This record gives sequence, structure tokens and C-alpha cells, in this order.
Amino acid sequence: MTIPDIVIIGSGIGGATIASGLASRGASILMLERGEPLPTTPHTRDTRAIFVDGHYRPKEMWREAGGAAFNPGNYYYVGGNSKFYGAVLIRYRREDFSEMEHYGGVSPAWPFSYEEFEPWYSRAEQLFRVRGALGEDPTEPFHSIPYAFGPVPDEPPIARARAELKGLGLHPASLPLGVDIDAWLKDGKTGWDAFPNTGTGKVDAQSGPLTAALADRNIRLETDAHVEYLEASSDATTIAAVHYRQNGTLKKVTPKLVILSAGAVNSAVILLRSPSPSSKGGGKGLANRSDQVGRNFMNHNSSAMLAIDPRRRNTSVYQKTLMLNDYYLSDGKGGKPLGNVQLLGKIDGYMLRANVKLAPKFALDFMAGHAVDWYLMCEDLPDPESRIMVDGKDIVMQWRRSNMQSLDGLTKVMRENFRACGYPIVLSRPFDKRTPSHQCGTVKMGNDPATSPLDPFCRSFDHHNLFVVDASFLPNSAAVNPALSIAAQALRVADHIRKTELVI
Repeated sequence: MTIPDIVIIGSGIGGATIASGLASRGASILMLERGEPLPTTPHTRDTRAIFVDGHYRPKEMWREAGGAAFNPGNYYYVGGNSKFYGAVLIRYRREDFSEMEHYGGVSPAWPFSYEEFEPWYSRAEQLFRVRGALGEDPTEPFHSIPYAFGPVPDEPPIARARAELKGLGLHPASLPLGVDIDAWLKDGKTGWDAFPNTGTGKVDAQSGPLTAALADRNIRLETDAHVEYLEASSDATTIAAVHYRQNGTLKKVTPKLVILSAGAVNSAVILLRSPSPSSKGGGKGLANRSDQVGRNFMNHNSSAMLAIDPRRRNTSVYQKTLMLNDYYLSDGKGGKPLGNVQLLGKIDGYMLRANVKLAPKFALDFMAGHAVDWYLMCEDLPDPESRIMVDGKDIVMQWRRSNMQSLDGLTKVMRENFRACGYPIVLSRPFDKRTPSHQCGTVKMGNDPATSPLDPFCRSFDHHNLFVVDASFLPNSAAVNPALSIAAQALRVADHIRKTELVI
């Protein structure tokens, strides 16, 4: 086998997008993905199979610090977690790139400004064929290029909800979505949020940038390739080899450049499991001179909220077209930020059964059929003691939630708003660690190698041929979905690699 110039580990948003950014440049690229492509089966639109039986959930177990085991909600397929994502491709707000004070502490600044990053947001929106509308959301930052497509249309019950919120003086806005709604509904009359994408309805990492990248004959993808560790050079300044297991056989590849894009948890795990000399990381894994690998784990504080009117049925099929950012930069009364509100995909009785196992199905069906379903999301602040660790073969999560006062405040104000809109019953329930609510942090970028493993281009300060490009580089979680920010940074890093001729 020809030795590739570049190895990309992972085919999620980060890995697939950076591959597309490096395509047609002459470099030979090998992508290693631990999963297989998602097959089209009857389970793909079966809510009971997905949400009750957990058909697609991984077989592995992680542990909480202290010993309790749990089954994580991460997915291992070509395209990574994006195969199941809600396809919300929203920009961080301009204020998220600067320090921002929250009820739970201070959200740190990025090592560069929104203005510097903005062109990459625009390129990522074009790559993922984002559908949206400008001018509806007062927190929307400057766009140098408008959306190429108009927003996915509201269904009648959601158009009514939009009008009700406007009637309160709020500013509901169209969600920016990577969804071809006609293609999605052609394959089944369901929502897409948390449903697997086996066709072209959602623009995910596989159906978008990966498909474009694999059109380059110099880029190839190997599946069932589980990377176990990286090997440093004898002087510990570069990554000399990638060791992975495929079909039960341990293999080794020695590229010039390594791009780690296995996700916020697994990228940290691979680095922590990689042997290191005491001079570079103190035996704490690779790229870890700062002792920050695995630390600053963030996972949005979020809740589901059901606004129920027993007198009115919600006949929506997909529902997820609306967001509200009136409480994103303040609590609406001059106080500190709360967060983002957006619609969930339309729920049904089986989805509720996954969390309310003893309730009769007919009652759950009635509740779901008369509810408008919302997702409340608040920023989780970075904390070095909120971290991912390894204990032998076990992945250990020590998630220390922060800023919960913001979620409490957002829950309270939205309950009041929905009641004012005419929904007499408003129920809410927080999501827990089983739901990967935008996991990020763990290998953050920054300007100082003493406090950050990565530089502003996601290059390891310790190993000059190693980049980490996935949600782990994010220095803060903001309070919006991170997919577009990951894609934009991947395009920026790809451009940096090309311009600096690190490989070619």
C-alpha cells in the first residue's frame, strides 16, 4: 500500500470537511473511520426502533467518575454523529468570540475575531447548502454572502406558533438548516431530527463534504478502522505513525501529516492513550504539555419543553423550522445571557415512551399530538475539572455542569411565554449525559502552549504535523449548535495547510 501524505481520523463534520478542503491538491489522503456506512433498512424511519429499542446506539459503555456505567448517545458510522443530527447550521453570534459574563462565570474569547472567521462561515454555508433567511433575528451577525436557498417552510401549526410569539413582541426566526425537505419527505413522512440519514434529505458530513472529497481519486476511505493510538517520533516533535485495528488486525501507517477528527470525546481519548515521553506531556498522552487534553469538556445544558393545548392538534410532520434568540445576549430585563430556543423535530408517543416508560401509550400519543415541542439550550462553561479520562480500556466522563441558573431562567421565561400564547400545559425535562448535546472542548485552541494544546489553526503546539479538527478545539460552547463552526474552522485549517505547503 502506498504511504499516504495525510491521514484523517474520523469522517464526521470536521474530518469530512477538511478532506473536501484538501481535495484536488495532489496530496494522497487516507481517511480512517471506525464505523461502516449506514444501511437503508425499515428501522431508519421507525420511531420505536430508534427511540425505545435504541437500534442505532453503540454497544460500548462509558463510566462516570466514581464508577457508574452508562451507554453514551454517540454514533459510529460514516459521517459520524451528523448522520443523526438536526441539521441546524447556525453561526456563533459575534459576541461569542469575545469574553461574555454569564450567571455561572465567564465564557472565554476565541483567539481570533468573528470578522476574521466570517468568510469561512459563508463558505461552509455554501458547502452544506444551508437554507435560511436574514433579517429576522436581531442577534444575527454580519453575513458577507446571503443564504443560497430560502428557509424550509413552516407547517401551519408552526406558522401559528411563530405568529403567537411575534404577538408577544418577540422575534422568532427561521432556523438555518441543511435539509432538502422534498427529498427527505419523499423517503418517509417523518421529521429528521435524531433520525438517521440514509439518502440525500439531510446534508450531513457524508452526503455533503465527504461525497465531494471522495470524487478526488487521491482520497480514499477505509471503514472498520478503529484508531487505538498515535506514535510520536523519537524526538517527540512529530507524529510518526497511526496505529489502528481493522477486521481484528492491528495495522500501522506512517503519513507526513495527521488530522485527528474523531469527536470531542474520542479525539481526547486517542491522545490520552498514546504513549509519550516525560519531556512532552509528562506521560499524560500526546499533545499534552499543557495538561489540558481531555479537560474543559462541555455539553450544552438543555431541556425539552412541550407546550400543550388539549384543544388543538399539532399536525406537523417535521416541525423543526423556528428559533428564538431574544434571550441569547441577556435575560430580556437587562440581566445576563440565558440561551437559545429552537423547535425539536415533531415527537410522537414512542419518543415520549423512551423517557416515561410507565405511562399508557394512548396518553402519550394524545400529549404528543397536541404539543409543540421545543429545545432550550444554554451555554456550558469550560472547567478544567470537567473532563474526559481513560482508565485502562474504559472511557471515564467527569462532567461538571455549570451555568445551570441560565437554564432555570430560560425555562421559567419560556413557560410564561407559552402560557401567554394560549398553551395551558407546559412541561419540561432536562437532557442527561446519555444525549450528546453538542459535546465540545477537551483539546482547545488558543495562543499560549502553556494553557492550550492547539494553536489558532488547530495545530498541536507539541507536534508540528498534528492537527485536531472537530468539536474538541472549541474554547467555548456558546448556546447554539456547533456543526457550522466546526465545518468553517475545518475549511480554514485546510486553507492554512495548503498555503503553508505543510505536505505538498
